[in-house]
Order: sequence, then structure tokens, then C-alpha cells
Amino acid sequence: MALTILMTLVSLGLILLSCYVFVNAVEQAGEKLNLHQGIIGSILAAVGTALPETIIPIMAILITNTPGSHEIGIGAIAGAPFMLGTLAFFVTGAAVLVYSALGRRTTAMSVDVGQLQKDLVFFLIIYGIAVLTTFIHNHPVVRGGIAVVLMLSYMLYLKLTISAECLANEECEPLYLSSILKVQDSLGWISVQLLLGLFLIIAGSHLFIGYVEDLSGILGVSPLILSIIITPIATELPEKMNSIIWVGRGKDTLAMGNITGAMVFQSCFPVVFGILFTPWNLAGTTMLSACLAFGSTLLVLLWITVFKKLSPYVLLVGGLLYASFLVSVLA
Repeated sequence: MALTILMTLVSLGLILLSCYVFVNAVEQAGEKLNLHQGIIGSILAAVGTALPETIIPIMAILITNTPGSHEIGIGAIAGAPFMLGTLAFFVTGAAVLVYSALGRRTTAMSVDVGQLQKDLVFFLIIYGIAVLTTFIHNHPVVRGGIAVVLMLSYMLYLKLTISAECLANEECEPLYLSSILKVQDSLGWISVQLLLGLFLIIAGSHLFIGYVEDLSGILGVSPLILSIIITPIATELPEKMNSIIWVGRGKDTLAMGNITGAMVFQSCFPVVFGILFTPWNLAGTTMLSACLAFGSTLLVLLWITVFKKLSPYVLLVGGLLYASFLVSVLA
């Protein structure tokens, strides 16, 4: 028990270190390629850090291929957007307030409202379609058509994000590998550090999930609860850590884009596998998690639409929704 807890903390530390390496490489890539913050946060960082939680349900559904694995896969697919739209929002808002209390920044968040609105609207529409598909899950041809639409919708999202006007990338720290190896920054070394960061993130997440699963076994947690609550906490750690790092540096567009871009990605690719290769019959706990993710996202969207700015306090509501979910499931 003590060793499991220790190794859980060690793997958590590895994820944190990996995120620093990854964030540094992503910022350098954006600077070298002259990319705006929308592309860096909502595409490069979001897709990269979404890999762990994308791989887990796909492996559970396609490789293990048992009724229990389908349950875990669907739970992980539903749990990822839920965790991002509630707990990740809360952690980001709380980080802003903590950094402000420490005198390292103000509570005012400087975000590209247009970019954030686009991400949130895309998520609500795409994930909304995916969730509604559960009511026609007995029609495989219709489900197949919807899966194609979801894939194409992400291509449209990429096109709009790349072509949109957004805040330019800000000055960033030198590439860590360049400082250690005493070499000049180049796309080659940036790519090496980017891949290294991704590898360490995936490896750390895999270790963390394994030890958390051991703890859940000791505590007697069911596979569905594990897949919706415990596993996404581990796999969404990169997004949370990246956002904490970026809000500490005052790069709020990158911090929020990392989360909302991952939400859009998660509502497309993993969901497509769920629709095509599982019964995709969402109910009970999974449907509740989807509804709470919608509620939190819609609240943030309405806030920035009305006030034309983002407040850390509205992000804290995600924590209340997450807590209400835990009470509902564990009571």
C-alpha cells in the first residue's frame, strides 16, 4: 500500500516534469514557425496532451474487445470531456487566484475571446451530436454516417483555427535541450524535445493509471467508476499541468486553448471509435457526466459572450459540478 502510494506520487512527478519539457518545446515550435496562440494551444498542445486519454479507450475497445472493456472504453470517452470541462476549468481558475495571491499576476485573464468562443461552440455542437447518437444506437448505418460527420467536423475546426486571427505567440524561454547540450535552437532539436516530452507524458500517465488502478482495487471501485473518475484524472493531468504553467506565465489563451482544444479533439476521434465499435448506449453515470460537461461549458460560453472576457471565478463553477457528480455517484 505504502509503495503504491509512493510510486503514484513518483509517476505524478514524472508527468509534471514532462509537461514542462513539452510546453517549452511547443512554445519554441510556435515561435520558429510563427504560429499564433490559437494554433499552439488549441491544436499542437491540445492534440499532443490528449494522446494518453485517446489511446486508452481505443485500446480497451479494439484490442481487449470484451463487454467489460467496452464499458471501460465508453466511460473513458465520456469521462475525458467531463473532466476537462469541469475539473480542468476549476484547476485553471484556482491557479489564477493562487498566482494572484502570491503576487505573480492579477486575477484578470487575458484570453482571445473569439478563439475561446469557437472552441466552446464546436465542442457543444460536436459532442452534443455524439451524445444524441445514443438514442439511435440501434441503427448502425446512421451511426456510421454520424461518425464520418464527426471526423469531417474536426477537419473544419482545424481549418478555421489555422486561418483565424489570434494573439501572436509571446516571448518564451530558450529550448531546454539547447541549454543542456549547448547547441543552437533548431526545428530538429525542437522536434526531438517535443517527442521526448510526449513520450514521457504517455509513459508517466501509463504508470500513474496503473498505480491508481491498484489503489482503486484495494478500495473496491467498479470498472465504470474507475473509467469515468479515476482514469481521466490521470490522463487529463497533462492539460491541467500545462494550463497551470501557462497561467503562471500570464499566457491565458494558451492555457485555455490547451483545455478547450482537447475537448474538441476528444469529442471527435475517441467518440468515433465508441460509436462504431461499441453499443454506444449512454445512460446513468455516463449520461450524467455528459450533461454536466455541457452545463459547465455552456456557462463559460455565455459568460464570455455577455461580458467579452473570462473570469477565473466562473471557471471555479466546474469544481462544484465535479463535486456534485462525485456525490451523486459515490453516495
